[in-house]
Amino acid sequence: MGIVVGAYLLVINLVGFGFMRTDKLRAKQKKYRIPEQRLFLTAILGGSVGILAGMQMYRHKTKHATFFVGIPIILAVQMVVAGYMLGRLLIES
Repeated sequence: MGIVVGAYLLVINLVGFGFMRTDKLRAKQKKYRIPEQRLFLTAILGGSVGILAGMQMYRHKTKHATFFVGIPIILAVQMVVAGYMLGRLLIES
């Protein structure tokens, strides 16, 4: 089970990172952009680290309060939930 979760998190974070790169390139070229809802959904589904890394690497969406505040909040909540779940697993085993 752990390897499946790890593989999922790797893939969703690579997708999030790729979305930020693609959206930045499209913004520069004034082309169709990736909707912000899709970026947030990717973060909520576990890709918050990839989105955050993409924000920093590509300097993209870093001036948008919804992103520079929202994405770290999503990541913090995910870390609390993961810590709680890990604690429960350790207690039960």
